[in-house]
Amino acid sequence: MIRVAVLDDYQNVARRYVDWSSLGDDVTVDVFGEPLGSEEAAARLADYDVLCLMRERLPLPRSLIEKLPRLKLVVVTGGRVRVIDFDAAVAQGITVCHTSAGESEHATPELAWALILAAARHLPDEFQRMREGSWQQTIGTTLGGKTLGLIGLGKLGSRMAPIGRAFGMRVVAWSPNLTQEKAAPHGAEAVSKTSLFETSDAISIHIPGGAASKDLVGAAEIDAMKPGAILVNTSRGPIVNEAALLAALKEGRIRAGLDVYDIEPLPKDHPLRTAPNVVLSPHLGFVTEGAYRAFYQDTVDAIQAWRMGKPIRVLAAPGA
Repeated sequence: MIRVAVLDDYQNVARRYVDWSSLGDDVTVDVFGEPLGSEEAAARLADYDVLCLMRERLPLPRSLIEKLPRLKLVVVTGGRVRVIDFDAAVAQGITVCHTSAGESEHATPELAWALILAAARHLPDEFQRMREGSWQQTIGTTLGGKTLGLIGLGKLGSRMAPIGRAFGMRVVAWSPNLTQEKAAPHGAEAVSKTSLFETSDAISIHIPGGAASKDLVGAAEIDAMKPGAILVNTSRGPIVNEAALLAALKEGRIRAGLDVYDIEPLPKDHPLRTAPNVVLSPHLGFVTEGAYRAFYQDTVDAIQAWRMGKPIRVLAAPGA
C-alpha cells in the first residue's frame, strides 16, 4: 500500500478538483487542512511514501527529510521552489517533481492591482463601515497621471506595465540586470533603484524571493518613498524589511498592500494585523480555480508517472 499525504489544503478543496482514486486501489490518500510545524510534521508524516506540497507552505529541510524514512516522492505545486533541500532528498532516494505554474502569471498581477486600488481608495475601511451602517469617511487618491514603479519586469512584472499605462500612469522599473533595451518593449523606463523609490506613487514587487533579495526593500528605500505612496508585495515577505515597514505604516508615512509575510500563516497576534494604512490578504496571489485544478491534476499525473518508473517534471532524483 502506498500512502499519499496532500498537505496544506487550507480551503478543503483538494478532493474537489481531481479524482485521487484514479491512482489505484493500492493507494491511500490523506488530506491535511491545517499547517504543520516541523516537529509535528516529522511525527505525522513519518509513515507516508508520497508528499504533495502546496507551493512553499511546508519547507522540507534536511532535518525534516531525515525523519521521514518511507518518503520516496515529493510533488510540489508550481514551477519554482526554494524550501526543499534537494541534496538531502536525493541522498535519501527521494524524487522531487513539480507541476505547471497554473495561472499565476495572470492571477498574481491581478491581485497586485486589487491591492493597489484597495489601498488608494481605502476600500477595506469603507467596506467595513458600510457593513456597520456608516457612510464615507476617507478621501482616496487617483492613479491617472501618477508613476508606477515595478521592482522586477519579468513574467509577472511585465504584465503590470500595460495595466498601469491603461490607468494613464508613467511606468518605471528596476531590477539588478534590467536595461533600457529590455524595459522599452513593455512600455517601461529603466531607472535606478533610488530613483524608483523617490519618484513612484505606487510600487509593486515582482522579483523572486531568496537570500539575494532578503531585505531588498529596507529602511532606506521606505524612507525615500513619497508621503502617502503605496508599496505592494505579492512576491515574498522577506523582500521587505518588516520592522521598517511597520514603523512607516504606524507613522502614516506610506500605505501598503501585502499578500505575503515573513511567517505564514500570519500569527493571530502579529502587529501587521492591527497596523494602520495597510491592506492585508492571506497569500492569495496564486489561489484561483484554474490554478488549483492544474496543480492537483498535475500532482496526480506526477504520481502515476513515478509509479510507472517514468517521473515527469523532475526537479531532483537519485542518479539524475
